[in-house]
Amino acid sequence: MSTNVRTPLMAANWKMHLSVAEAVSFIAKLHEIVGTPQDREVLIAPPFTHLWPLREAMTAAGFSLSAQNCHWERQGAFTGEVSLTMIQETGCRYVIVGHSERRHIFGESDAWIGLKTAAALVHGVVPIVCIGEKIEEREAGLTEEVLRRQLTAGVEGVSLQDPNRLVIAYEPVWAIGTGKTATPQQAQEAHAFVRQWLAKRFDKAVANGVRILYGGSVKPDNVDDLMAQPDIDGALVGGASLQVTSFARIVQFTRSVKNG
Repeated sequence: MSTNVRTPLMAANWKMHLSVAEAVSFIAKLHEIVGTPQDREVLIAPPFTHLWPLREAMTAAGFSLSAQNCHWERQGAFTGEVSLTMIQETGCRYVIVGHSERRHIFGESDAWIGLKTAAALVHGVVPIVCIGEKIEEREAGLTEEVLRRQLTAGVEGVSLQDPNRLVIAYEPVWAIGTGKTATPQQAQEAHAFVRQWLAKRFDKAVANGVRILYGGSVKPDNVDDLMAQPDIDGALVGGASLQVTSFARIVQFTRSVKNG
């Protein structure tokens, strides 16, 4: 459990949803509702085709732009892929790496995710490294083993002095898009494990500075309880981020004092 003060990061992962026009309208309305928060960071990860069209509106609103995926090579014969150089040109500060849908639908390996993480850091883009267990792994008591394996591969060979250059997102696969949510206690236990692992892998100062997000059916009615946990530093929101009033409420979670 950490006493370090970390700026909450509230991230919307739009996946394969919304047209460009809908996205532009969403950003304008979200900014109208929440303004430019000074004590938390708002992030939007739209489809690749929306990055350029949203760049100016995102900058004007004071929101951060993220890509949903990347390839680790700078260029080459990789049909359908997008490099970090290209992503960086759009003004993205972040990139999501290893989302459970990339792992389990598209078959991305732990090794691939490690390559993407390292490449993002080389290009000055902050990787949001997603980790999480499936329901059968949790029921078998393997949660920490799975997280350890994914973390080890995800940041293998990475040198990190500045904790702001890395974000971890714990997203239990069984809670993504299912309506099920880890209890605040379950989420906190996993987040605490991740922070302890980071302290061993890097050092305590880095571990206390890295933001760890929770992802998995985050909604307006559970965000306050989740964000009250000492090691939960934000949310990676899927379905509830597609309705502007819903995501605005998540962004405007009630912030309680976190005791370390």
